[in-house]
Amino acid sequence: MTTMNQVRIKYLSSILSLLFTGIGATQAGDFFDPDGVRGTLIIVGGGSVPEEVPHAIKNAVGDGSLIILSEASSDPKASEESAKKWLSGNGIPNPIIIDAMLPVPQRQSQTCAAIESANVVWIGGGQQSLLAERFAGSGVEAALRSLLQRGGTVAGTSAGAAIMSKVMIASGQDNPHLSLGWDLLPGGIVDQHFTERNRLRRTQIAVEKHPECFGLGVDEATAVFVSGRGMKVVGKGVASITLAKTAYRNAEVLRLSAGQYADLTQLRRAARQRTLGIDPGEPTSGLPQTKSGSLVIVGGGGMPKEIVNRFIELAGGKQARIVVLPTAVSRDDTTNEIPGFLKREDVAEITVLTQRGSEVNTDDFRSTLKSATGIWFGGGRQWNFVDCYEGTEAIELFHDVLHRGGVIGGSSAGATIQGEFLVRGHPLGNTVMMAEGYERGFSFLPGVAIDQHFAQRGRFPDLLPVIRRHPRLLGIGIDEATAIVVTGSKAEVIGQNAAHFISDKQLTKIPAGEDLPMTADAAAKLYISVKSGETVDLTFP
Repeated sequence: MTTMNQVRIKYLSSILSLLFTGIGATQAGDFFDPDGVRGTLIIVGGGSVPEEVPHAIKNAVGDGSLIILSEASSDPKASEESAKKWLSGNGIPNPIIIDAMLPVPQRQSQTCAAIESANVVWIGGGQQSLLAERFAGSGVEAALRSLLQRGGTVAGTSAGAAIMSKVMIASGQDNPHLSLGWDLLPGGIVDQHFTERNRLRRTQIAVEKHPECFGLGVDEATAVFVSGRGMKVVGKGVASITLAKTAYRNAEVLRLSAGQYADLTQLRRAARQRTLGIDPGEPTSGLPQTKSGSLVIVGGGGMPKEIVNRFIELAGGKQARIVVLPTAVSRDDTTNEIPGFLKREDVAEITVLTQRGSEVNTDDFRSTLKSATGIWFGGGRQWNFVDCYEGTEAIELFHDVLHRGGVIGGSSAGATIQGEFLVRGHPLGNTVMMAEGYERGFSFLPGVAIDQHFAQRGRFPDLLPVIRRHPRLLGIGIDEATAIVVTGSKAEVIGQNAAHFISDKQLTKIPAGEDLPMTADAAAKLYISVKSGETVDLTFP
């Protein structure tokens, strides 16, 4: 018979192994699934449970089953009875409970089997390290992941919340003990009873030790629902998100009240970006110029024939082999349709590539790009491009088109992605100019931040704080139905309107402590505006 001491030895051995290899370590350049959590996590901070939680659990159970895990408690029987009473009072009767008095292997195997057929698992409170020890090496963690993969729900309170992260705060306050939890919330470190027990500092210490992770502290009577990449706060308190201090960023704490949202993938990217030790606003690819090939960067809106003709000409005319990337929209909205402005063009080949993530590492994707003379990035939201291609070989293949003398073009989101610094990259809205984790474009044009729909949407004030914070960048705003065609360091403006340029030199007219202009008319006076038919050297001082 396996004893609890044997289980503890096995558990501690696994922890020591992970401490030497890095509990939460990930390679900064690796691709990770941006879609977040399949199924639903309900992370309750302890104390009273918000009314939204049992309602969601009841809906998730449906005609299926719910299993209670009470092993975090020093008195599992009492914990089970309390959970049964609470669930029954909320219209959720007859939960599955595995007898805590069974021998360890039998209890573990029965728990795994129950999870495999359940719709919901409820993890009770107590001591998270005790919960981890009692299920060490049992397969429960894998069974919970499988439950999420098939769209199920894992909910837990207090210790049942803390164990949901791979890096687990096991105990302690000023010098917290970190241990191994269940890797259900990717990239997070969960803490509970957060404000009530003054646990901000211990979570900050945890993320300082593991800066590749973000901290998620949940108050009592509060819960965070995580589904896909969405994180929604409910209840009476707040959820506090923490990021570690780095050489170029201060430690940050974001507090979200009931009804507010965060984006899981953005938080994961922000934490990972901090591990790189690189300021995303510091140009690393040289001056704003193309060393070979050309760029056609369109400000959105219409596609005048002049712009289409120039793109086709630079791609090789009738011999052009063009690749279209429509992936700035969600997977569900992505189509194989050739854009209307290209359908009528007499060229050798137009191929639409809809692959994203690990799907791009195929011979078909690779060979198509290796023979391409031009690439067109479509419109939508530029953060989708980052999610699709970062950490894959695709970005190198894109740059190779330029190296061969080809052309890269794009409109709206397909314009912004071409810069080295990415503006308006937050998945929750396009008004955030500097969204940590989504601040790096594909750097086809180094040293610049590109905005679009510029004059038409009154966006002149928006680039100013970007350049004030990152003074080595050149800000470029492009009007609708207008493009800049970049070859070398020269940018020719074509189309119907104008392009606008802002550098730190122009911002020096405003003292550092003085507010930047907030109106489009006032801000526009700081820009160098270049009309269609004119050319500007992007390396101007």
